[in-house]
Amino acid sequence: MKKKIFCAFLLFGQTFLLFGQQKTVFKTGSLPASKAAPGSLFLAGDFNNWNPGDKAWELTPVMEGKYTLSKDLPKGIYHFKITRGTWQTVECSPDGKAIENRTLKIERDTTITIDISGWQDNFPEKPKAHTASAQVHIVSDKFKIPQLGRERRIWIYLPADYQTSAKKFPVIYMHDGQNLFDAYTSGYGEWGVDEIMDKLAVQHESIVVGIDHGGDNRITEYDPYDSKYGKGRGDDYTEFLVKTLKPYIDAHYRTKRGAANTTMAGSSMGGLISMYAAIKYPKVFGKAGIFSPAFWIAPEIYKYAETHKIPSKSGFYFVCGDAESDSMVTDMKKMADIVRSKNPNQENSPVVIIKGASHNEKQWNGDFPAFYEWLFK
Repeated sequence: MKKKIFCAFLLFGQTFLLFGQQKTVFKTGSLPASKAAPGSLFLAGDFNNWNPGDKAWELTPVMEGKYTLSKDLPKGIYHFKITRGTWQTVECSPDGKAIENRTLKIERDTTITIDISGWQDNFPEKPKAHTASAQVHIVSDKFKIPQLGRERRIWIYLPADYQTSAKKFPVIYMHDGQNLFDAYTSGYGEWGVDEIMDKLAVQHESIVVGIDHGGDNRITEYDPYDSKYGKGRGDDYTEFLVKTLKPYIDAHYRTKRGAANTTMAGSSMGGLISMYAAIKYPKVFGKAGIFSPAFWIAPEIYKYAETHKIPSKSGFYFVCGDAESDSMVTDMKKMADIVRSKNPNQENSPVVIIKGASHNEKQWNGDFPAFYEWLFK
């Protein structure tokens, strides 16, 4: 996964807050030949914001073809890859395919030996193909966001019978639009929401609106609060959704406009802003899909939930994997407990923990069908 993995490096920043430093030694085992000189090797992961050429994480050659690096790290779960200094030279499978991030759980002093199967630049770059279904359209490549003074691409998925019927449809608003429908625009895999929706029964069809994230502005746009990453613009972003985008979608498409038929969903930072928006605007967003939420970056969200009324009809679907970080499950359950204390009907706030699942689009693709089924219960 490349440096664009904002959700991944954000999620695991809290790892460094855990107590206890453990001596961790990284050693290389087998190394493939490279077309270019081997040069330097680096670790890139959630411990250094996925920087592929971070000198602080450069391995030292100890003999021909062998490298090592020693670090003192807090206990926790870490994800990383080996590069030769850029994402074009990242490790890959023996046949040149991208591989999953490596996962390392540190509980004590640890030595890990890393066998590398291939280097990405040893293989010709394969052209990326569009994978969005015929039901996916672009509302605008430059939809204006007056609240932020920016523009953004907006996607929309329309049910198969939209053009041949007069029906109105529920709407799901989702963040990180680049990663929802099309592998071509996603740097690290797509949710495949369109393929999932294409298989649904007619009586359960919905419109799905995807809003592209803001690149370098993603963190602050999806955060209602100030942080070390900058001034939080989450209030401005949610105001855009409520006062600009939703009125436009309702005016140009056949939608069911009430809160009972309007959902917001997203993962990581998108899960955080979905939680915030559903609490702040319960008369607009009646339900929310909270996938692997990055509550750690905005602990103020707990107080916000405690001090705001959550209507009995509001629904929150909480889901994450138990291999995402040491605190992900605990953080998510803490928020679910707050919601349930205000709305004891637990069917309105299910908590789903996926055993062995990590923080990525593959997980969220697998989680989406159950979330969608919950929407229509």
